[in-house]
Amino acid sequence: MQKSIMEEWLDSSFLSSANQSYIEQLYEEYLIDHNSVDLDWRNIFDKLSNAQIFNFEHSHSEIRTIFRSLAKRSTPLQTSIKKAFFNYEKQTKVIELINAFRFKGHQNANFDPLGIWKQPIVPDLDPIFYGLTKTDLENTFNIGLFAGKQTNIKLSELYIILKRIYCSSIGIEYMHMTNIEEQHWMQQHIEINTPINETFSAEEKIQFLSELIAAEGLEHFLGRKFPGAKRFSLEGGDSLIPMLKNLIQYSSQKETREIVIGMAHRGRLNVLVNVLGKYPKELFDEFLGKHRNNSGTGDVKYHQGYSANYKIKNILVHLTLAFNPSHLEIVNPVVIGSARARRDRLHGKTNTNNNAVLPITIHGDASLIAQGVVQETLNMSQVRGYEVGGTIHIVINNQIGFTTSNLKDVRSTQYCTDIMKMISIPIFHVNADDPEAVIFVTRLALDFRNKFKRDVVIDLVCYRRHGHNESDEPSVTQPVMYQKIKEHATTSKIYADKLISEKIINKNQVIEMIDIYRNKLDNNDYLMNNWDSVKINNLIWKPYLNHEQNNNQYNPVPVNKQRLRELIKILTTIPVEIIMHPRVKKIFSDRQDMANGKKMLDWGAAETLAYATLVDIGINIRLSGEDIGRGTFFHRHAVIHDQTNGLVYIPLANISKNQGIFEIWDSVLSEEAVLAFEYGYASTEPRVLTIWEAQFGDFANVAQVVIDQFISSGEQKWGRMCGLVMLLPHGYEGQGPEHSSARLERYLQLCAEQNIQVCIPSTPSQIYHILRRQILCNTRRPLIIMTPKSLLRHPMAVSSLEELANSKFLPVINELDLIKSENTKRVILCSGKIYYDLIEHRRKNKQNDIVIIRIEQLYPFPSKELEKILKPYVHVQDFIWCQEEPMNQGAWHYSKQNIKDILSKNSLLSYVGRPASSSPAVGYISMHQEQQKTLIEGALK
Repeated sequence: MQKSIMEEWLDSSFLSSANQSYIEQLYEEYLIDHNSVDLDWRNIFDKLSNAQIFNFEHSHSEIRTIFRSLAKRSTPLQTSIKKAFFNYEKQTKVIELINAFRFKGHQNANFDPLGIWKQPIVPDLDPIFYGLTKTDLENTFNIGLFAGKQTNIKLSELYIILKRIYCSSIGIEYMHMTNIEEQHWMQQHIEINTPINETFSAEEKIQFLSELIAAEGLEHFLGRKFPGAKRFSLEGGDSLIPMLKNLIQYSSQKETREIVIGMAHRGRLNVLVNVLGKYPKELFDEFLGKHRNNSGTGDVKYHQGYSANYKIKNILVHLTLAFNPSHLEIVNPVVIGSARARRDRLHGKTNTNNNAVLPITIHGDASLIAQGVVQETLNMSQVRGYEVGGTIHIVINNQIGFTTSNLKDVRSTQYCTDIMKMISIPIFHVNADDPEAVIFVTRLALDFRNKFKRDVVIDLVCYRRHGHNESDEPSVTQPVMYQKIKEHATTSKIYADKLISEKIINKNQVIEMIDIYRNKLDNNDYLMNNWDSVKINNLIWKPYLNHEQNNNQYNPVPVNKQRLRELIKILTTIPVEIIMHPRVKKIFSDRQDMANGKKMLDWGAAETLAYATLVDIGINIRLSGEDIGRGTFFHRHAVIHDQTNGLVYIPLANISKNQGIFEIWDSVLSEEAVLAFEYGYASTEPRVLTIWEAQFGDFANVAQVVIDQFISSGEQKWGRMCGLVMLLPHGYEGQGPEHSSARLERYLQLCAEQNIQVCIPSTPSQIYHILRRQILCNTRRPLIIMTPKSLLRHPMAVSSLEELANSKFLPVINELDLIKSENTKRVILCSGKIYYDLIEHRRKNKQNDIVIIRIEQLYPFPSKELEKILKPYVHVQDFIWCQEEPMNQGAWHYSKQNIKDILSKNSLLSYVGRPASSSPAVGYISMHQEQQKTLIEGALK
């Protein structure tokens, strides 16, 4: 058989024993760009082309097949081919060296200002590791795309550039990111030939120095004026101040108009004065223990927040530093929630592609890696109901944590920021003693955040010049580190000397800058140069200030029956293309019967109607929680899921064209971070009805710090009002100790000074009215609602349209049966689900001498309402408080004194309920039923 032209040529040519993958790759590159391959290989492929071997009878795949066959031959390559292969291999090794720096350069970076963090040498950052010799250092290589360009460069020059970019004062981690576009963007913005110190003007550098001098000057002044007082000094991390100042100024050029900052203690006082513009005298008064009248119980100075408006080159930016207790990282989701509220306020539904609101969270190194709320908050960063277009995270990494001296006792990871890798975002480690590097990564971080709408981390590696607080002696546990710190110059001194050596400034000018700042402090002058302070706007919150919680002052315009019927019909009219689940379809059919008067309203219908009447008049509503769309107990169904394609329809978002915004978000499986987020949202936006529902009320235990430190005490400590609603399913149905009690007693223990409201509505009309009251009244205080489980479908727990249209929330519900007051021998007081068990058994036993009264609002306790209802029973001496919860839990210990204050001296108030228990409920259904029977009989016998 006659051979083809190609086969004859190959048999006679010098191509043989080539590496299969090597030749294939070269061939692919040649087809795309002839000049992209080495000259020797280009000549070979050109010869093939000139000989017309590559003609139409030979497909691309056939040529590759022939090349693969060459790999099996044993004839040696000619010298030119060997050389080409050798050069290609060297070039490949250079590419591997570049990638090693991209992946691991941070491990050999110089970002520890003290130089005590000894990281192991990374062998693959050395050219020798790849067999590259001294001779190769003088050779030029084509390294492909570098800084976004095709680059030919001498290896020695490349090595210097790589070390400068990846192993100087900045260590960058970004190759773990899964998004290739984000990786390439980072490479293009960090692999630049211009050294960092050449990117700033002389004026900018002088400004950085002045801000460092201010940071150090304030700490020295406070140390002298208030020796030994706790201030959690920023000394050692002074670069935080120019970092934040530059971040604010730079972001204002990128359309940012509001910035929300959250941080713990370290450097907080410095940020308040030197960034937000708090007057020094206000801070000094706090050190002296002075306080303003009508300022609540107050809080320590390093928990305080602050708000201010500033003009930067005629651009108005609003700054807020969130209040924060000692629980450190818990402020993160609060800040994110506040940022979401501000963004929604500015842009409504069109809020996905803007930079108007910037959240900044400042962390400690030990708390960042150790506290679980960090992971919970990170997990929400790209979740629809909680994303805010990216957060700038700054870590004040003093390399100690709190008092631990050995990093092996602090974490199990190389860096405290390794937790951030879970959401695939860039991490910048930067030496705090290099302010220019700090500002460089700050601007780069903001650009990344604005471009990709994702979080970004700046690890400000610094030190702590003093102990955990100023009364601490750190050298006891860190003798080596603190000897080093004692000998180490301050950041402002290091940077001033650098600028002097660059002839940008002289020593006398530095001294003058220090003196000017110190004189301002001595004179209590305003310290914010070049920024115009503007009066803070409180118009949003003004209508809700200085009002007490009083149900008698709440007189909303009722919604008439006709409109209620219309709303039910709108809510139950689902588009025909939406295929409903049969069980959901039955629920909606029942609700149509409720509108037509054929059935009474159940809980789900009344609750949904409350939302409908509010959005109908333009009020925005936000609900979140686990399974909140459907409802844990299959009762709400505010979100309809098409059974054929999974699409959703939300009736409450489709009432009318001009309605309020209705948002409902099935949350991540978190209580702490989600509840803190919703607190941040509600404490920022009083005009939105913000609701969080626990899957079971018991689960709110996981968010106890949010309840204790923010919800119950935020107004008294910080003057921060909040109208958040918490729906906590509560009730004893024999489901065991983790699905019964919402820990009612804990909320009641926190009640004082009208700080919160605690209610247990027992009818659909009551949940309708209390939800409306929360947003339509003139106060904004948290509302804790113990919601039911079995009552959601209880045949007796129903209401009429008349009760919704013509009534309002009743803090106390009187006896409903026709029992003559003169025949009454006993009065039972109770709250919640137990009422229905009591009334059933009383009716069954025909006990017409016992009155049952429900207390629906436990705090503020409705003393006047209860006293009025009890007047007809003044002759009764036998009073009982009946509850399902154990004696040491529930409302008994809180309510008994309030009730006794109303009863006559001859009356006896007794307890009937479960005995005291360390567990909220029993785990065996038979034991539960026995206990329930005993307490019902005990109350009625």
